[in-house]
Amino acid sequence: MAQAGVTFDSVMSALKKREFKPLYYLMGDESYYIDQISDWIANNVLQPEERDFNQTVLFGSDVNASQIVDEARRYPMMAEYHVVIVKEAQNIKHTEPLEKYFKQPMPSTILVMCHKNGKVDGKKRNYVKAIQEAGILFESMKLKEWTLPPFIEKYLRERQVTIDQKSTQLIADSIGSDLSRLTSELDKVILSLPESDKRITPQVVEDQIGVSKDFNGFELRAAIVSRNVFKANQIIKYFDNNPKAGSIYAFLPLLFNFFQNLMIAHYCPKKDSQEALAQWLEIQPWGARDYLTGLKNYSGMKVMQIISKMREIDAKSKGLDNPNTPPGELMKELIFFILH
Repeated sequence: MAQAGVTFDSVMSALKKREFKPLYYLMGDESYYIDQISDWIANNVLQPEERDFNQTVLFGSDVNASQIVDEARRYPMMAEYHVVIVKEAQNIKHTEPLEKYFKQPMPSTILVMCHKNGKVDGKKRNYVKAIQEAGILFESMKLKEWTLPPFIEKYLRERQVTIDQKSTQLIADSIGSDLSRLTSELDKVILSLPESDKRITPQVVEDQIGVSKDFNGFELRAAIVSRNVFKANQIIKYFDNNPKAGSIYAFLPLLFNFFQNLMIAHYCPKKDSQEALAQWLEIQPWGARDYLTGLKNYSGMKVMQIISKMREIDAKSKGLDNPNTPPGELMKELIFFILH
């Protein structure tokens, strides 16, 4: 539904060149990019002294479409633009007045519609078409788990901070794909670094985020990939004794993602090549090393059996056909099945 070629980077690049559109409709399940674009517009289009009379923030739960249009049609006062930011745009019920405005927007107004946790109803074709013709229709989508390490590396590189592969994976595994929380944690870590050493190590991650560098999802997966029975059981025992540090609910998606990709890897025409495997799985080349090891340690049949077992354990962890087995025991059962 979003316009072809419209990405976060393309929108931000145009904004920084001050190539403004009269309408930005920002929608999707990932609030981070929506906030980044709307915040940039709020903080950079107008000078501080111009904002009192020329910048308005409205909430979709408090106003209707006609009120938004009335505000958008107002001329700027001693400024080039009038900025109107509508938060919670998903709560606007009757959009007909907006559709009419989109067909003939005020060239001096920059209207920003922030539609979080969803997107425009695809059945409203005229409404969608009017948005696309008036300006930018941007869809902010959740990142896939495998794209988190590149995101972390890019975010830190832009702030002149380096990080090693293990630390990157530790952060990705422990925080997940909530980009607002992820960037907040990264900012916290950056602030803790001395000016003389802008480098994030596993020890820094453990100290600042509270993720054990020795006992975590990354190490558990590494032990399972290499079929290190002793190390895997050592980690599982640690988490059984420290349930707040991790549980089956955090590790099951991580392991399922690995074995799901490992199943796909078994069909790679050149599965002995790290580069070919990375292209086949659409991951970073360094990430393919685990799958090369996994291919040696787990046959295609075993992987299928593991995935089936994971579905069974997942159902049991949610109470299906499981009257009283605790999560810790379910995790031990799964790890035993995988390694034997």
